[in-house]
Amino acid sequence: MSAITQITLHKPSTSIVGMMAMSLAMLLLPMGDAVTKSLTSTLAPAQIAFFRAIIQAGLLASAFLVMRRRLSGRAFSIWSFMSGQCVAVVSLGLIAAFKTMPIATAIAIFFVEPLLLTLLAGFMLGEKPGPHRYVAIAVGMLGVLLILRPNFATFGPSVFLPVVAAVAYALNMIVTRRATRVASALSFQLGSAVFASITLSIIMLTTTDLFAMIEVITLQIALGLSGAGVLAAATFLLIAYAFSQAEASVLAPFQYLEILGATLIGFLAFGDVPDEITILGTFVILGSGMYVFHRERRANMPVRRTQTRRDR
Repeated sequence: MSAITQITLHKPSTSIVGMMAMSLAMLLLPMGDAVTKSLTSTLAPAQIAFFRAIIQAGLLASAFLVMRRRLSGRAFSIWSFMSGQCVAVVSLGLIAAFKTMPIATAIAIFFVEPLLLTLLAGFMLGEKPGPHRYVAIAVGMLGVLLILRPNFATFGPSVFLPVVAAVAYALNMIVTRRATRVASALSFQLGSAVFASITLSIIMLTTTDLFAMIEVITLQIALGLSGAGVLAAATFLLIAYAFSQAEASVLAPFQYLEILGATLIGFLAFGDVPDEITILGTFVILGSGMYVFHRERRANMPVRRTQTRRDR
């Protein structure tokens, strides 16, 4: 009788390519946020969101036409419609928040989203987080409260705009994960961008004096809107691709890279420095997210098992 060691590998739920795509997207997001914030001194949030969505949809449509033979699934579906509505809420919520508070503060509050995503993935996608990660989510929520309390006194009810955006963003990630099971990332994002553009155009037309808006759009503002649209298109395409490669609960922690970029860009571009309580709450949220990732990584580590059988 001899002992034969067999190694059983659990198929990992994550993909290196998906994680890299999500990381790159999270580095591009703060750049777009900085451009957007600079535009809020001239244009209303609904106007910025509309133009950014139109430019994003145009770029995605161009890419779709070039690559259509290699794409799968329908661009326009109930999933892309739902995603479009979520994108519209996220855009309006965050742009309105950027108008009244520093980017880093808004993003710090917004970062309840990865925790919400991990929680919702368990209920809606069957990606059960487990008890340890539920505890981490609860601790992360306490971090959000730490940030909200002092900033509410400074910025008022607008501090809840990033919270609303976070809920919509988490729901959009769930929709994206489901949709990209049967459709390519580009097809899905095109439909989402078009539906978002339609919704935002209705909101803008009902709240904007078009002639007054046209008068204030200079070449510099037009270039800023174009840049914001290009960054948004690249970001959301990368996110959609990432979610087609890896589970939502795995990708969620990588979104924390955004807050590092937001803090740096907010300081360099606008001289914004978060206060001590905001920094503390941010670290609590980051720590919770990293623990969620740690638990997910342990759950997908190779398992070594030794079995004994009789030689033949």
